[in-house]
Amino acid sequence: MKFRMIHNNFNVLDLDKSLKFYAEALDMKETRRISAPDGSFIIVYLKCDKGDHLLELTWMRDMDRPYDLGDNEFHLAFETDDYEAAHARHKAMGCICYENPEMGIYFISDPEGCGVINKSYRRAA
Repeated sequence: MKFRMIHNNFNVLDLDKSLKFYAEALDMKETRRISAPDGSFIIVYLKCDKGDHLLELTWMRDMDRPYDLGDNEFHLAFETDDYEAAHARHKAMGCICYENPEMGIYFISDPEGCGVINKSYRRAA
């Protein structure tokens, strides 16, 4: 038996804001959407041009406050072929929340502000 990871899920309070962020910050595009017939939830799958892994964003109609994710240090990791350009984009967006230039990494925070962290790596030589 073999397993293959296919997606990660984040619940979001503002789906439109999150979709815009992931498109602008990381060039992720919507691949499919599931909407409950009663309007109680929407699930959107996003993907980068390279790779098969998906990010699932789930919006729940009855959620009336930002999600409390505690003190977890979870993140999505992205590698880029142009670290400086990616860094400049994210700096202009104002979403960089931590940098470690010696390691060639920085973290960006998504618009939910709940500790959802994305990490960009300088591409390995």
